[in-house]
Amino acid sequence: MTILLDTTFERSVEAIVAQYQNTLSPGDTLTAWVFDDHAARQRAEQSLQAHSIQARFYSAYKPLVHYVIEELGERPLLSIHIRYPAPVDAPKRFLLEAYPLAGLLGEHVVLSWEAVACQAHTALYHYELVLTNEDGTQEVVRVAAPNRHHLDHVGAWQLSPCGWICWQSTNGHSDSSFYACDYAQLFEAAIDAITQAEWPAEQPFFEELNISVTLPCQDTRLPFGLEHISLAEGLHEELYFSLLEVYQHLAGLPLGDRSIQPGQIVPEIKTRAEAPPSLTITLRQLSTDEATTDDGITLDSAERPLSATRILAELETIEGEALHTKSRSGRKLSARYHKGQDRAVIISAAQHANEPSGVVGALRAGRDLSRQTGSHFVLSPLENPDGYRLQQRLVAEQPTHMHHAARYTAFGNDLQAQPLGGEFELAIRERAKAASGAQLHINLHGYPAHEWTRPLTGYVPRNFELWSIPKGFFLVLRYHQHWKAQAEALLERVTAHLANVPGLAAYNRRQIKAFEAHAGRLEFAIQNDIPYLLTRDDTQLTPLQLITEYPDETIYGDDFVMAHQVQYETIMSAYQNYQSIKLPATTQ
Repeated sequence: MTILLDTTFERSVEAIVAQYQNTLSPGDTLTAWVFDDHAARQRAEQSLQAHSIQARFYSAYKPLVHYVIEELGERPLLSIHIRYPAPVDAPKRFLLEAYPLAGLLGEHVVLSWEAVACQAHTALYHYELVLTNEDGTQEVVRVAAPNRHHLDHVGAWQLSPCGWICWQSTNGHSDSSFYACDYAQLFEAAIDAITQAEWPAEQPFFEELNISVTLPCQDTRLPFGLEHISLAEGLHEELYFSLLEVYQHLAGLPLGDRSIQPGQIVPEIKTRAEAPPSLTITLRQLSTDEATTDDGITLDSAERPLSATRILAELETIEGEALHTKSRSGRKLSARYHKGQDRAVIISAAQHANEPSGVVGALRAGRDLSRQTGSHFVLSPLENPDGYRLQQRLVAEQPTHMHHAARYTAFGNDLQAQPLGGEFELAIRERAKAASGAQLHINLHGYPAHEWTRPLTGYVPRNFELWSIPKGFFLVLRYHQHWKAQAEALLERVTAHLANVPGLAAYNRRQIKAFEAHAGRLEFAIQNDIPYLLTRDDTQLTPLQLITEYPDETIYGDDFVMAHQVQYETIMSAYQNYQSIKLPATTQ
């Protein structure tokens, strides 16, 4: 193991108290915005108030949401009208940061928004709220939202939440300025250490790049859906995607290019109350261990993801030809070709290994299809075993976080971006296609079950803006030239079936309503209460590819059961309906 950096940081709330209890006098006032939880901010206020300094500590991250849960509470209101900053280059930026305000207020409160155009610069921006009380009286409240305009790690301009301090003395002196918080200092130290290190000329540059962080701030659960406010999760996402961008930039690739192969980037963020913020960056060997088995889980009612051992055991129960390839770490990828008289279908899951509900849905469908006379399919339930093992490792510490570090392979690439004819993860699909001749691929996916942010580089996740807020279960259907009619027919039949899955239509309506309150109209077509995208893609292996997207990062209990039930229903409906669709003449 090689250590690149090992350091600690002074917690900002403590640093501010230590500084200003000595520089301010009784009767002076101080207002600070920091990246920390409510309890820590309250303690800081009390510490300064013990010196007769009137202090308020606010959250620099999602300040409007914090205002609602910490100060507005359950105050009876008729309506709230909010004027929000709308920078020219990112007009929805502050509106998105207010999510899930619409879901926190309750059905009886009328919420309306008004954009106020502005320029991006380092400033104390404000939301202006007009609160209408039940008796019709009104009150205007301004909620500050400090942001800085800065160049990020790849030279792009960003407008990001930041620390800020305002103080005023009784003798008339005052100041209001940006404050470099511990949270941002830690992130920048990590980026600097890694960008300044020497890397090999050829990819991959390392086996595992581990960024181990301890933060004292705790997550805040929100009373809407599966939402929470988590600085730890935000830092994981920020570190992971920022470092991918660093290596993309280094390789001369476009930002977001999924073919980059730096190695496995692993931010491990622990939350430990009262521990100082700390950062350790090391180079390690790839993990090759496996998680413990989960023999007590019943497949049809599984309330949490399965172990890799259990997945392979379930796959072994399906009769057919075994197909194999390997991952970078040497883990075996397995699929099963069950030959029959039907039109062949490929069923795959865990391309992105932090999307676990498809694995269970695929195994359930494979089991039931294998019992049908004439069924013909390839089942590949765990396409990314290295990522899947990392996901299990990360959820042991932070069970509800989305953990996008487990999304890609241990090379650091999306397996779909691997070159054809290789020997790693993508090869399992090529072998499935060669063995079966399938022309439909059912590719099971998921996405975050709660808001996804990058707090320190523009807030909205770059190149993943569409996925930042949950919007229910939806489908993506891609087709080759001459296969559009078949794609449309399959889509109509599958969505008609899914509309009858208990609870799914209502679930979608709730999520879409909250999405549209903050992100604007959902730019998806909707059929039978199921949003969908229908696009041509002549590069994919099969003429038809049906992709599912269920918000399953990371869910448990009844939510997880519902997720894999929807995945299962999609597979079964798509398989059965595909058998009777008239195919293009050249394929009859």
